[in-house]
Parts: sequence; C-alpha cells; structure tokens
Amino acid sequence: MTDPAGVPDPSARLEAVFTRIWKTRMEGLPFLNPKLRVQAVGFRPWGGDWLGALVTPWSVNLVLLPGDGPWTSLPVGGERIVALPAGRFRFIAGHDDELGEHHACSLFSPAQEFGEHETARAVAEASLAALFDASHDRIADAEAVKASVEEAPRARVSKRDFLKGRVRGNDRADRG
Repeated sequence: MTDPAGVPDPSARLEAVFTRIWKTRMEGLPFLNPKLRVQAVGFRPWGGDWLGALVTPWSVNLVLLPGDGPWTSLPVGGERIVALPAGRFRFIAGHDDELGEHHACSLFSPAQEFGEHETARAVAEASLAALFDASHDRIADAEAVKASVEEAPRARVSKRDFLKGRVRGNDRADRG
C-alpha cells in the first residue's frame, strides 16, 4: 500500500528489522512471549508520518515512522507528544541502522499477558481503532468531569464532622 504522496507502507521493512532484532539481540531473554511473533498492524498515513502498531514477543507498541511530511527528529530516548483524535500520547525515539529513526508508544511491555498471537494482534487493531475515535479523548473527558465538579454544589463540612467521619452523602454521617 502507498499513501497519496507515494511513500510506501513501511510494514514489511518494520517486520523484517524487528524480526532480525528478535532473532539476534533479543534471543533467549526471559521476558519474551514464545506465543508471539513480529507483526506490523494497521499502518496508515497520519500527519505526514506513518502510524500503526507493532506486535513483538516482548511488547505491543504504537509506532511512528517518517512519511512524506516534516519529521520531528529526536535523539534516542527523546520524547514527543503526538496529538491523535483520542488525545495526546507520548512517543519515545529509537534508532536502528537499517530502519533509521522511529518513535514508539508502549501499549503492553512486556507482552506476557497474551496467550496467543491473534489476541495480541486483535488488541493492537482495537487500540488503533480507539485512538482514531475522538469520543475516547481523555483530555476532553477530564475537562468535562472538572466542569461538572465545579458546577456541583459543595457540601459544607466542619473540621469536627470531617475528623469524625460525618460527611454529607457518607453512609457514616449519622454515626457518633
């Protein structure tokens, strides 16, 4: 698949690089989940970059790779906040000689909870679907909760009642 500007989908290259990492640098590590393999999931153009999920035997991450837009280059370990319809998410920069710079946001690490690869892939797909659903915007939800709390009438509680556990709306309010 290619995006409208002609930049090829990085999925196959990403899978090849992370399979090599798995079989060399990660081989034999105790936190690897033997039921998982490397798979790029749902990559699509986003804001001039490529965004998708990557399932590996050690993690499930969101991954950003350069596309046709301006790339925010960072040192390894550097962080950037990426705005998605569901909110803002922190991505951390990594680098591989073959892949180049990439940014990742951890969804599961380690990935021991998955009993089979298909479950991990389905979770990656569902996570991507949720990220592109603006109704999941955590920031908007937090602002709505804050506004409703500010509008709610405040109960007046004396220090004495508070210390004795007598707070309005509390089932212990009438206890001595």
